[in-house]
Amino acid sequence: MSSSPISNTDFVVEEVNESSITLISELVDLTFNIVQGGASVGFMEDLTVEQAKRFWTEVLNKVKQQKTILIIAKDASTHRIAGTVQLQIDLPSNQIHRADVAKMLVHTDFRRMGIAQNLLQHIENIAIDLNKTLLVLDTVTDSPAYIMYQKCGWTKVGDIPNYALFPNGTLCSTTYFYKNLILPTK
Repeated sequence: MSSSPISNTDFVVEEVNESSITLISELVDLTFNIVQGGASVGFMEDLTVEQAKRFWTEVLNKVKQQKTILIIAKDASTHRIAGTVQLQIDLPSNQIHRADVAKMLVHTDFRRMGIAQNLLQHIENIAIDLNKTLLVLDTVTDSPAYIMYQKCGWTKVGDIPNYALFPNGTLCSTTYFYKNLILPTK
């Protein structure tokens, strides 16, 4: 893993390059925290440890295959994972200029500390380094993440009603956002 400090000196952002049992276990714990908090992130209340392990094992396999970039934010003193985000770069050949931002997860113990914004900035910088000029993501309409993406300069495309389910089975709308990235001149 490579690491670099972020603006909050209590946290470090790392790009994950290899898998470990400990890492998967910590990501599973983070996922349960998010799902139990009621966030719509692709999992239901009946999520099992095995399902969560399988999900993160698949993500880490995509990292190994260079199809996904996984970033984590860790508490600098405890090394506990505070948040994570993915940049999905394995897209069709007519979309090599863009990437999808996915699974922005911040543990409830670490919210409102700027971690999500720092993860987002880090992933945007990586996308620029990869010559990506467009990023796309979706999030629950009117959620705290929705507000954060707007504050971070993302452009709202539109809402899709009843797009997904919250973990308890209630329908929720999603909003798509995009951000054009400016590549440095060479």
